[in-house]
Amino acid sequence: MNSIPSVDLHDFISEDPKRRQKFVDAIGKAYEEIGFVALKGHFLDENLVKSLYDEVKNFFDLPVDIKQKYEIPEIAGQRGYVSFGKESAKGKKEGDLKEFWHFGQYVDKEEKLKYGYPDNVLVEELPRFNEIGKKTYQMLEKTAKFVLRALALHLGLEETYFDNYIQNGNSILRPIHYPPIKEEPKEAVRAAAHGDINLITLLMGAQGRGLQVQNHKGEWLDAIAQPDELMINVGDMLSRHTNNKLKSTIHRVVNPPKELWGTSRYSIPFFMHPVSDMKLNVLDNCIDEEHPKQFEDTTAGEFLTERLIELGLIKK
Repeated sequence: MNSIPSVDLHDFISEDPKRRQKFVDAIGKAYEEIGFVALKGHFLDENLVKSLYDEVKNFFDLPVDIKQKYEIPEIAGQRGYVSFGKESAKGKKEGDLKEFWHFGQYVDKEEKLKYGYPDNVLVEELPRFNEIGKKTYQMLEKTAKFVLRALALHLGLEETYFDNYIQNGNSILRPIHYPPIKEEPKEAVRAAAHGDINLITLLMGAQGRGLQVQNHKGEWLDAIAQPDELMINVGDMLSRHTNNKLKSTIHRVVNPPKELWGTSRYSIPFFMHPVSDMKLNVLDNCIDEEHPKQFEDTTAGEFLTERLIELGLIKK
């Protein structure tokens, strides 16, 4: 596959069995072959998207000392601000050329102890920042639920198989700012080649060049979405749960041509995580003689901790 397929969620949420099956087949094929699709028909409206980008730009334009008020090292970057160059890809020493923010799951007060999630961090200087972030989080979570329902059908599972695992899951909305590049980077890129940790990732802001996806031949393809599309890819959790039937594809964000170094780039991924006690054991119906079990049994929580240590966000 040499390009990213485009699908429309309206087909799946229609009551037309043929349209629903067309969507299931298309997204299943794409995720088996390249691990990425561009998705139209999601639950974000234009006004919400514009408001979010306005608020995100306002936050990253704040003075560094103000932003650093919202960096909380003891929670390993799970909520709030993570400053420039702090995160690196697995196996890379160089920090990525980015700063970012984390919005996390919104649970009722009576459920806080059960899940142990840190509180979301409130930005005093921007009264609408957290409100817009929460609304976006909820619309992306809703979109992800329907994508996972389609994938459950493709895998021969009951349609709502993933629903209970993602209800109050440890998902993260991450607005990212790639600042202007002021000098020749030494080995560093905006985001080094990596696979995502989670079940699926829904990415806003892939309308310009920068995001690249590696196909099975090792070739790098530009992944450019239309203005009304989200780029959605398979993460490592879903890949191992399906015995690599659904592919978690390596991707990166490359530095722009030198003439564009003076420009910022913003992108906003939503990392769909399940609850930490979800078993990621390989599904029985993804194992056969040609496809023996490739992965050890683990839980989502154990796998996430292991990967956050590899990324340098949790210290051993």
